[in-house]
Amino acid sequence: MNLQTIHNVYFIGIGGIGMSGLARYFKFIDKNVAGYDKTPSEITQGLEESGIAVHFNDNVEAIPADFKNKENTLVVYTPAVPKDHSEYQYFITNGFEVQKRAAVLGLITKDSYCFAVAGTHGKTTTSSILAHILKETGTPITAFLGGVSENFNSNFLIEGSAYTVVEADEFDRSFLHLSPTVSCITSMDADHLDIYGNKQELERTFNDFASRLKSNGKLFVRNGLPIEGITYGIEDDSDYTIQNIKITNSTYLFNVVTPTETIEGVTFNKPGKHNLLNALAALAMAATLGTPLSRLAEALASFKGIKRRFSYQINQENLVYIDDYAHHPTEIDAVYEAVKSAHPNKKITVIFQPHLFSRTKDFAPEFSQSLTRFDEIILLDIYPAREKPIEGITSDWLLEMITNPNKQKVAKENLSEAVRKSDSQVFLTLGAGDIGLEVNTLKKTLSEKIF
Repeated sequence: MNLQTIHNVYFIGIGGIGMSGLARYFKFIDKNVAGYDKTPSEITQGLEESGIAVHFNDNVEAIPADFKNKENTLVVYTPAVPKDHSEYQYFITNGFEVQKRAAVLGLITKDSYCFAVAGTHGKTTTSSILAHILKETGTPITAFLGGVSENFNSNFLIEGSAYTVVEADEFDRSFLHLSPTVSCITSMDADHLDIYGNKQELERTFNDFASRLKSNGKLFVRNGLPIEGITYGIEDDSDYTIQNIKITNSTYLFNVVTPTETIEGVTFNKPGKHNLLNALAALAMAATLGTPLSRLAEALASFKGIKRRFSYQINQENLVYIDDYAHHPTEIDAVYEAVKSAHPNKKITVIFQPHLFSRTKDFAPEFSQSLTRFDEIILLDIYPAREKPIEGITSDWLLEMITNPNKQKVAKENLSEAVRKSDSQVFLTLGAGDIGLEVNTLKKTLSEKIF
């Protein structure tokens, strides 16, 4: 595949967070870009506003005529698109250049100094922090992120092409298309068992990813993971470690200790020790370019966050509302610890939308334990995404397993009423499905409770 000879780039599933970043990249380099997605969203609206044509019906007739010339058209698809999708079948049957998103990302980044962040949790936050501090310190980067950075209000950033920052996605083994110069593994918890079958196979694949480093490349690994690399951790014997943590006005103050120096008085304003680890990983990766650590730490202080990653919607003395993407038990536990740290002694209601029937089935006991810790639990129906229902696997089934009696299953249309009746002081919406579409409505409902 030669991108120089490609004029048209067509995306099947253009509204995905990773796909939309690629679409913006090709638009930026003056390619003709269009695509299909299942449903309209804020992302597709933003793409259309940037001049990219998007349609929402799976219909070959809806494909613009320019994109039916196979000599100069590249078709990019996401593995979430079913193989019987009529547009996908049209391009395959007619001999077009059809590539997975991950393969195209690998091609774009292979000749750059590539920073790749992998892990079952933390990769979006870590790569976004990394992109931010590299941008702030004048590094000419292109960044493809798995979330919308609140610093530059996009999941895509281009300031140059010599350096790239990518989120290395383990789903469907996508990250094996990358060849990083510097990589990081934040976590290796069991997930995507519909793809891997078991945790051992997932760990083996992470080892395969680690072996894809360019010669003289560097791999950073969170301390305790079963993989060799430069370690990072909190108040331990890691190569890079955070020491002497203090919290002042919801802001962390700490020292960073590296193999060669100690930087004191570093600040970071995202709650939760998991976010401290993400920040440390980003600092360690950025330091490989030789930028003084003190300058990197200064840039870290201005990191605002990522949309739907512990995003404050309301933050008042008597009422707090936070929205987060957490959709795995480990992530829910991290959010719980962060919210208890930031808002101690307050009653907390969690509104959770399970994501995927298979994940709910695989981790039901862990989900029930994680959710039980909150003071009040509201469950929405399972968001199916790419999956067909699994018999017996429902939110009602999960609700029965939760031992906290202060729990209920609520339909979306009744969610505002349930929230209105609650006497909690802190509300959380969690999930990777379409629960984010409820945020504005809930924010309005909760705003009426402020007094």
